[in-house]
Amino acid sequence: MSKDKINREISWLSFNERVLQEAEDVNVPLVERMRFLGIFSNNLDEFFRVRVATVRRLIRFFKKKKKIALKESPQMVMNQIYEIVLRQQLRFNETYESILRELERENIFIINEQELDPEQEIFVRDYYLRKVEPLIVPIMLKKLKSFPKLEEDSIYLFVAFSDTERPKSKQYSLIKVPRGSLSRFVVLPERDGRKYLIYLDDVIRMNFSRVFYIFNYNQIESYIIKITRDAELDLDDDVVKGFYDKMKKSVEQRKDGDPVRFIYDEDMPLEYVEYLLNKLNLVEEENIIPGGRYHNFKDFMKFPDFGNKRFKHPKTPPLKHKELEQGPTILDVIEKQDVMLHYPYQSFDYVIDMLRESAIHPNVTSIKITIYRLADDSKIINALVNAAKNGKEVTVVIELQARFDEEANMQWAKKLTEEGVKIVLGISGLKIHSKLILIEGKKRGKITQFAHIGTGNFHEGTANVYSDISLLTSDPRITQEVGKVFDFIERPYLPTHFDHLLVSPIFNRNKLIALIDHEIEMAKEGEEAWIKLKLNSLVDDLMVDKLYEAGEAGVKVDLIVRGICSIIPGEEGMSENINAISIVDKYLEHTRVYVFANGGDPKYYISSADWMTRNLDSRIEVGAPVYDEKLKQELHDFLDIQFHDGVKARKFDRKMSNEYVRSGDKKIRSQVAFYEYLTAKLTE
Repeated sequence: MSKDKINREISWLSFNERVLQEAEDVNVPLVERMRFLGIFSNNLDEFFRVRVATVRRLIRFFKKKKKIALKESPQMVMNQIYEIVLRQQLRFNETYESILRELERENIFIINEQELDPEQEIFVRDYYLRKVEPLIVPIMLKKLKSFPKLEEDSIYLFVAFSDTERPKSKQYSLIKVPRGSLSRFVVLPERDGRKYLIYLDDVIRMNFSRVFYIFNYNQIESYIIKITRDAELDLDDDVVKGFYDKMKKSVEQRKDGDPVRFIYDEDMPLEYVEYLLNKLNLVEEENIIPGGRYHNFKDFMKFPDFGNKRFKHPKTPPLKHKELEQGPTILDVIEKQDVMLHYPYQSFDYVIDMLRESAIHPNVTSIKITIYRLADDSKIINALVNAAKNGKEVTVVIELQARFDEEANMQWAKKLTEEGVKIVLGISGLKIHSKLILIEGKKRGKITQFAHIGTGNFHEGTANVYSDISLLTSDPRITQEVGKVFDFIERPYLPTHFDHLLVSPIFNRNKLIALIDHEIEMAKEGEEAWIKLKLNSLVDDLMVDKLYEAGEAGVKVDLIVRGICSIIPGEEGMSENINAISIVDKYLEHTRVYVFANGGDPKYYISSADWMTRNLDSRIEVGAPVYDEKLKQELHDFLDIQFHDGVKARKFDRKMSNEYVRSGDKKIRSQVAFYEYLTAKLTE
């Protein structure tokens, strides 16, 4: 019988609350607190675009299928989402006001258009004329036959103006606040040691007289609004079209997705709210969320720091890797021993350098790589193009369905094709989420292979802020099976078998279940039995039930789950042998590690896969065993530090209280402690 579980959407909102806690924490530097407000806001946008959109579709479906009984109806879930989001919005607003007060104590003031003094007005008007006015396109709504399509990710000023002596003169207008080329924050000249900021929205408000100068009005009001749309891609079944063309069409259609959230300034008169809801065809209550004067707080991720080091986390430059620094080339080092890299604590440049070496190495004949997300100015792409120009056979498996990176990946595919690189666009129905490189060559007449298996993307930007692991190896047990993964991608569904790698969707689930079953057997025999997992998400019903079963059998289960976690730990009679924490700190915890006691000879794996149904059944994911004893110890120490975090770890429980773990006198902050651990290894 299936045990109790926490709904995935509600658990995700609990994760985002942990992000909000970082913004609330007065021990976090001020600008970092603003940044966490931005992350919280950006997360929530994506949640509505993807998860809430899915719940809405389920509501429509179950309204048509009224006889279907569910333990928790989609409408119940939507009601809970709406309640939690509103509650979190209040905390968000309180935190924002608190940070503003802290900034003022530091002589930094965010002011609006009505608080400018004459000198500041001159500066703002000049800035508007030079930078903003060329980008402003006011849309007059009164005589339009259809309401304009509001863009996802943008905010709009809804403007109402009239001549009070002529009641029928009222006009409505929409102005999109420019984004991309202009910062949301305009820094005003410093005065007497005081620093000032004004929102770009308010720069526009101050210059309404220039925008609407042809109209006679003596009353004007403006309010920020924002729409969030369903981001699900609709891939049609036209077999004549190529996959690239289908993706291109679907990405364009996403821009016209159904609205799933409408945010407006809570001070907006009801008359205007009803007008906009009518024009946008929004009627469902849970889609309508009142907010403050400003929206798109994700812009806070780029809040200026005014050059004050105290406002940001201390810089921790990426560390060198002792062994990689000692070899003449990276491939020479990997040929002799396995190497593990931990980002962002160690430099991602080693992976780029490995590809650069391979591009010109006389022994290398081919390079294969799987691409899911890339940096805008990707050094990975440059290295691959260089390899192709040097006569290497380069194959790039590029996933066109990487959510919100579809357009970028289509452009990369086009560029690489033009440079003579062989492109494989994936497999219909299976996202390719693995992080693989296979480098082949010949040395003294023998074929040599080098492999990379990672937990994170080949993205120089995220490697600076995401905690991830790469395993670099020439171990034939692993490299040969990495080659079989590429064979499977290029010739899908041919019979294949893996003895070492954990590969979805073919063997991963069954192998993981077998590993858990072995721990259950050990526990029943009175032997040492435990499981340690570090994941981003744990929601797959079968795997959660299997962990419950293991706990009941006496297996000690320790979990670190960054985001969604359906399991309810620490409850008597159900999960008293299960412990679960989450860590949210400076870096985004993204590493996946699985460890099984295995009767006293622990098995260690790193993987690209979370324990979600999509990762186990609908994606190509790869987990690799760690065979090197030194690297096993390194992973053991990494997890040990994280499980003893007494500063940034939160407990999981049924109530999703997100209470901090406060253990012992010595407070271990795991991200800081692990950086110190790797620093010490350099001098061993």
